[in-house]
Amino acid sequence: MIIVRTVSDLRTALRERRDTPVGLVPTMGALHEGHLTLVRAARAENRTVVMSIFVNPTQFDEQADLAAYPRTEDRDAALAAEAGVDIVFAPDAAEMYPTGFATTVRIAGPVTETLEGAQRGRAHFDGVATIVTKLLLAALPDAAYFGAKDAQQVAVLQRLVADLDLPVRLVVCPTSRDADGLARSSRNARLTADERARALAIPRALQAVTDAAAAGLADVEALRARGLAELAGEGIDLEYLALVDPATFEPAAALDRPVLVAVAARVGRTRLIDNTVISAHAVGPGPLSQEGA
Repeated sequence: MIIVRTVSDLRTALRERRDTPVGLVPTMGALHEGHLTLVRAARAENRTVVMSIFVNPTQFDEQADLAAYPRTEDRDAALAAEAGVDIVFAPDAAEMYPTGFATTVRIAGPVTETLEGAQRGRAHFDGVATIVTKLLLAALPDAAYFGAKDAQQVAVLQRLVADLDLPVRLVVCPTSRDADGLARSSRNARLTADERARALAIPRALQAVTDAAAAGLADVEALRARGLAELAGEGIDLEYLALVDPATFEPAAALDRPVLVAVAARVGRTRLIDNTVISAHAVGPGPLSQEGA
């Protein structure tokens, strides 16, 4: 495995590999098992696997969150090599946003304005769309791999790729979970033992909605109430629990098609997100699934 720091060096390293499929796994480092399942998915489908490690400052709405985000490059590089990554692209901010940088990629509509967009501000998804566009253009992969836990980010990127006719296949892997059901996240390391125990109400809330839908409950507000009841009294600062269209993120009016159940909450100082997909006749990967990322 090699580590490169510039777009030029990445393109040089990939030039001799262009006759075989290339898979890209974008990350912000602080790798956990969820990231590694993405690597394994990419490894299974591509001759060359590139992992980017870049803590993107433009997608953080809180400077304290950016400052606290763990930087563990040596450990990350070792894990990446063990998982089968061929090239780690680890640029600094000056490489990705050089002096005079003045371009923003922006997706309009509810997909960027609701839920995470409302909580974190439009600039969050502007930052995501811009950096992912730059990474895709730098690596020119055949496929790029993302986790379903970041469902709204995935929807934004699917819109981006479709609208700009970018020649890449987005692969969305199921949410990866610890044995207790909590969705894996680099932020989980900040939770105290008590906070982690309280955070388990989040996957329980998703499971309660999933079970109710599977049992035949189809009223959207009643389903939402099932989730809220599971969160009540757990000392969790809920930001939203919403049932929305998985592609547009417009509010779901009925359970007549697949519906995304999305939740965001703070447990102590740590902000967590999670989701699952339900429908009247079938239930998407249950929130307690431990496969994928």
